[in-house]
Amino acid sequence: MARDLFLWTPLLFPLLFTWIVPVLAHEHHGADLTEEQLSAPVDAVLWIHIALQAIVWGLIFPVGMVLGLARSKWHVPVQSLAFALTFGGIILGHAHGGRQFPSSVHSHIGSWILVPIFAQLGLGIYLKLHIHERTLRPYAVRAHGILGRVWPILGWVQGLFGVITLRGFCGEVGAGQCAAHYIMGSAFIGYGIIMALLLVVGDNWVRSSGRSPEWWDSWVIMVWGIVNTFTEHHGGEWSVKDMQHTVLGILWWAGGALGIFLSRNNQRNVVPGVIIILTGWAMSDHAQALMLSTKVHSMFGYSLMLAGLARVLEVCFIPLLSLPLSETPPSDDNDSEHTLTPSAPKDAGVATKTNATRAFRHLPPFLLVASGLLFMSATDEELEAVDEEGMDHVTYVLSMYSIAFLFYLLTLFLLHLYSTSGRNASPAQQPSVVFATEGIELSDSTDASKWYAPLSREEGRSAAVHVLGEDEDD
Repeated sequence: MARDLFLWTPLLFPLLFTWIVPVLAHEHHGADLTEEQLSAPVDAVLWIHIALQAIVWGLIFPVGMVLGLARSKWHVPVQSLAFALTFGGIILGHAHGGRQFPSSVHSHIGSWILVPIFAQLGLGIYLKLHIHERTLRPYAVRAHGILGRVWPILGWVQGLFGVITLRGFCGEVGAGQCAAHYIMGSAFIGYGIIMALLLVVGDNWVRSSGRSPEWWDSWVIMVWGIVNTFTEHHGGEWSVKDMQHTVLGILWWAGGALGIFLSRNNQRNVVPGVIIILTGWAMSDHAQALMLSTKVHSMFGYSLMLAGLARVLEVCFIPLLSLPLSETPPSDDNDSEHTLTPSAPKDAGVATKTNATRAFRHLPPFLLVASGLLFMSATDEELEAVDEEGMDHVTYVLSMYSIAFLFYLLTLFLLHLYSTSGRNASPAQQPSVVFATEGIELSDSTDASKWYAPLSREEGRSAAVHVLGEDEDD
C-alpha cells in the first residue's frame, strides 16, 4: 500500500497544481483600467511573451506531438523543453508592464489551459514510471494520446484570442462577424490540412477504408451545412447577408448528401469540388462597406474557386496510381514526391505520372489553407485598421499568401517528420557514406545516389574502401 502511494506521488503534484494555479493566476482588470493604461505602448516583456508562446505552441509542441505519434525517442526531450518554455512564457505574460488589457477570453483560457497542461505533464510522468501495466496504464495511454492530439487546437484557439486581445478587435459590435470569419476560416484551413494528411501519409488508409476521399468530404460538408443553415439568422427581419449565408448552408447539406450518394461503392465524384467553386463565387460577389474589403473578399472567393476547380481536375483527369496495400512507397528524400527524377523506375511512364499526380494534388489543400487565412483576415475591424495604415489590397493579399506558404510548409514538414522518424524510420533513408581512393561518393544497397552521380573509377583497378567513422590502425 505504501509502495503504491509512493509511486502515485509524481502524479499527485501536477493534479494539485491544476487546482491551485488558476486561483493564483494573474488578475486581469476590467472597468477600473484608465485610458492611459489601455493605450500605453506594448513593452518588451509582452513582445517576448508573444514570440515565445508562438514558437512553443506553433512549432515545438506540434513537433513533439508528431514525434510521440511516431514513437520517437526524442518525444520526451522535445515536449519537456516545450513545457519549460511555455511556463516561462506564462510568467512573462503576467509580469509585463506597459499596456494593460481588460478581462478577456484569452486571459480566462490562459488560466484554465493550465489544467490540460498539468494533466498532460502528469500523465507523461506516470507513463514513464511503467507501473500498473495491466490496470490503469492502458487508460492513461489513451488519455495521454487524446490530449496530445488536441494540443494544436488548444494552441490555435488561444493564439487567435491572443491576437484579438492585442489588437482590441471583436468587441460587442463585431463579435458575431469575428466568430463567423474565424470559425469558417479555421474550418477551411483544417479541411486543407486533412487533405494534405491524406495526400502525404494517408493513401493506404483511404484505400483500406473502402471509401473514396469524396465520401469523407461530403459528410463534412453536409454536417457543416446543417449547422450553418440554422445558426446564421437570429430572429427579426432577414438581411441580405442572412439570406446569403443561410442558403450557403442549404447548398452545403444538399450537395453533401448528393456527394455521399455518389460516393457509394468507393466511387469518386466532383460534387465537393463544385460546392467549393459555388461557395467561392458567392464570396467573390459579397458586397462590402470598404473597397479594400470588397477586393479581399473577391480574392478569397477566387482562391476558393481555384481550389474547387483543381479538385475537379484531379478527380476527373489525374486518377490515383495506387500501390498494393502490401507495397508501401519509399518516404526518403531520394525517391519520393520530393524528387523530380526517381532513379531506376520499373516503368518510366508510371513514375512520371506518379510525380505529376503528387505535385498537382498539393494545389487544392494549399489553396484551401490560403482561402481560410484570407477569410480570417477579412473582418471589418481588421480591414479598417489596414486601410488606416494606407496599405492596399495587393500588399495585404500577398502578405496573407506568404503566411499561407509558410503555414503549408510547416504542415508538410510535420507530416514528413512523422513518416521518417521513430517507428516509421527506415534504414534505407540513411545511406552509408564511404571513401574511395579516387574521391568521395555516396552509396546504399539499391543505388549509389539519386542526387549525385558516382565518381568514375579506372576499369580493372582495385580500390581500397574506407568506411567513414572506422577506427584508424595507425
